[in-house]
Amino acid sequence: MPIRRPALLAAATVAALLASTAATATANAADGAKGPKLKGQRVGYFTSWGAESTAKRVQETGQAGRLTVINYAFGNVSAEGTCFESNEAGQGDAWNDYQRPFSAADSVDGVADAPGQALKGHFNQLRKLKAKNPQLKVVISLGGWSWSKYFSDAAATEEARQKFVSSCIDLYMKGDVPRLADSPEGGEGVAAGVFDGIDVDWEYPGGGGDAGNVVRPEDGRNFTLLMEEFRDQLDELAQERAQAGKGKGKKPEHYLLTAAVAANETVADRLELPELAESVDWLNLMTYDLHGPWEGKGPTNHHSPLYSDPTDPDARQRSSDKAVDHYAQRGLPSQQTVLGTPFYGHGWTGVPAGNRNGLYQKATGTVPDLTYKELNALPGSTTYVDRDHGASWKYDGNTFYSFDSAEVLTEKARYARWNDLAGVMVWALDGDDAKGSAMAALDKGLRGK
Repeated sequence: MPIRRPALLAAATVAALLASTAATATANAADGAKGPKLKGQRVGYFTSWGAESTAKRVQETGQAGRLTVINYAFGNVSAEGTCFESNEAGQGDAWNDYQRPFSAADSVDGVADAPGQALKGHFNQLRKLKAKNPQLKVVISLGGWSWSKYFSDAAATEEARQKFVSSCIDLYMKGDVPRLADSPEGGEGVAAGVFDGIDVDWEYPGGGGDAGNVVRPEDGRNFTLLMEEFRDQLDELAQERAQAGKGKGKKPEHYLLTAAVAANETVADRLELPELAESVDWLNLMTYDLHGPWEGKGPTNHHSPLYSDPTDPDARQRSSDKAVDHYAQRGLPSQQTVLGTPFYGHGWTGVPAGNRNGLYQKATGTVPDLTYKELNALPGSTTYVDRDHGASWKYDGNTFYSFDSAEVLTEKARYARWNDLAGVMVWALDGDDAKGSAMAALDKGLRGK
């Protein structure tokens, strides 16, 4: 079970503790099918659709040098239960994935894509990003909120699981991306080497996700079996590639297998956590969106507090620490737990000050989400930090935004290190500023500074 630490410690105690538990940012390969359970992971989701989502920006902000894993979001699951690529609106984004040409000015290495090049888009740029950052792994994330509709079907039977996993291995790990609409991009093996593993973001086994998702009572059990199938096929691929390189001293590579899981206890309780731990390298806890615009009239609240606040009007008193503790009690080892952190904030308007600068107050409505970068540049607004509970917010006398300031991000990373967690996860990298300040704040906490 995680060890809770007070949010404020004497400076001398902090220095001694951090010096004794400093974590490394570099993920080292390890032999064996199960793979390493390493601390100090920095996992960042890279959105294919973001206006500022480019591998070059990840490099220039300094994020790339601090990350250990990029989760590329997202790959879809078809009605037939396969991984696939398309340019159909709402179904696929092959254009951004591997067809979009990058100019020299927008490319990681300053080299423009050639017209007849077989691999372009983010896939090619991420491969270039890895070449500049040897510690960095790239993982394809499957599903997400909008593309989890057919996970239940794909996981329902042994035959369906084998078919689904095989299609994902072929497409992303072997790199067999299709040629679409007579475009020059695509072909057998052209994307090989881009991805180092698979992240399953099924939202959510057993229900609670987007409207229209297929749901079964046995989803929790089938999720375990699906992850076992992924682990088996990934290990088989590693063995095949090692055999192909036999005589060159090549050892089987360990391919990462992770999953994003809900902070919601009801959803968490459907999962077979001890069994999942046998297959995955770690689980990314989505410890954010604990409150938000779906609570349109308030009360305003933190969407990702580190610790529960006894004065929280929500009787559940939700928090990151509470979610971590729940997963630990249900059987997830701490070293396979990654703490999720948001690079965005949720907001309300028509909020009176009350006695805590807008916190826990009624609202007249909501305002659009803003990124970490946008919130730090927000004029006329003051940042408030609750250090006892690891939470922060912006308030201007009328509009209230819950977000994680740099100070809170560092505190969360320290929490992950103190409690022997595998590391931290970010949604999403394009929310950071041009200096990579949010990622640097997490790095600071994991490094013990």
